[in-house]
Amino acid sequence: MDKLLITGGKRLSGEIAISGAKNAALPILCAGLLTSETLQLSNVPHLQDVTTMLKLLRQMGMRTEQDGDRLALDAGAIERLEAPYEMVKTMRASILVLGPLVARFGEARVSLPGGCAIGSRPVDQHIKGLQAMGAEITIEAGYIHAKAKKLKGARIVTDMITVTGTENLLMAATLAEGETILENAAREPEVTDLANLLVAMGAKIDGIGTDRLVVQGVDRLHGASHAVIPDRIETGTFLCAAAAAGGDVTLTRTRSDILDVALDKLREAGVVITTGPDWIRAQMAARPKAVSFRTTEYPGFPTDMQAQFMALNCIAEGSSRVTETIFENRFMHVQELNRLGASIDIDGHTAVITGVDKLIGAPVMATDLRASASLVIAGLAAQGHTLIDRIYHLDRGYDRMEVKLSAVGADIQRTK
Repeated sequence: MDKLLITGGKRLSGEIAISGAKNAALPILCAGLLTSETLQLSNVPHLQDVTTMLKLLRQMGMRTEQDGDRLALDAGAIERLEAPYEMVKTMRASILVLGPLVARFGEARVSLPGGCAIGSRPVDQHIKGLQAMGAEITIEAGYIHAKAKKLKGARIVTDMITVTGTENLLMAATLAEGETILENAAREPEVTDLANLLVAMGAKIDGIGTDRLVVQGVDRLHGASHAVIPDRIETGTFLCAAAAAGGDVTLTRTRSDILDVALDKLREAGVVITTGPDWIRAQMAARPKAVSFRTTEYPGFPTDMQAQFMALNCIAEGSSRVTETIFENRFMHVQELNRLGASIDIDGHTAVITGVDKLIGAPVMATDLRASASLVIAGLAAQGHTLIDRIYHLDRGYDRMEVKLSAVGADIQRTK
């Protein structure tokens, strides 16, 4: 099993090119099921989750052609309307095939999902929405079995804001008969990116970027070309790395307008942030200042950046409070950060961090995708050697992180 060995204390300097967004690419790949024509995608990231999703789609009969970050999808001959457990257990985003399959083919059998063990992420909102659109759904032997001769438009109000729920129901609504209104819809940039692709495919969607999406169903969707948006979480992670290790790093092929809250917090921590149309520069010459925050749905502070900022707070001047409101089990990195000499106490859904003068390298273990990123950041700032185990979590969402960090001066290498 691969591990990362980091020798900390190296300042970072140079440029890093940001990859396409994992959380945009996965639903966009599933959108390929909505048409028999070809989708031409670009800026598709090289990630384990993308590889897993493509394997699932090929198993269904989708043809794919890949050339670098370009990908052609052809779902003209889908043979199997099922997402089996062995494919779904490692990645809960597999649930995103449910809406497109029912909408286009009238049936789907999808295993209940797995993924990171960061807390309960129920699919009841997906099921509730599809039932409102006329689907008959049963859950048997760990599988969701959905059937509908033709989905009908409906007004759907989800009990909670759910990104994958919004994406699943939005895709289903594009081919439903009549008008569908999605209230309390997620507003994340990745949802907007999916909606923009669907419009390019011929869907009729109003309210893109808001919490109320109105969809007029069409008989069929056609092929389209689309570039996946930059990964705002990868961007934020490398900015935190520059803030923790110190230095001068410019991130290219990215956007600052979908990362406003995180950029504000970095400035509050003392990072000098400058931005352009497709780049962000971070300069850090002093010890960071502690910053407190509360995670919430977009456009608030993203839960996917909580662990990385906590790592930064570990070596910051002062104390901070970090409250997690999205996932109830997303503090598993705390124990590992404390192994490096951090001072973090948990009080319910809030972590209280007292900044220390230095962290000391030690063997640690990644527990989920973003937790592993926080350990990389802490390792870069720590004195001595940090060995991070179970980095397969990291590979699910970061494209060759160690290669990108090495290019800007980090002493980081992958070992067996």
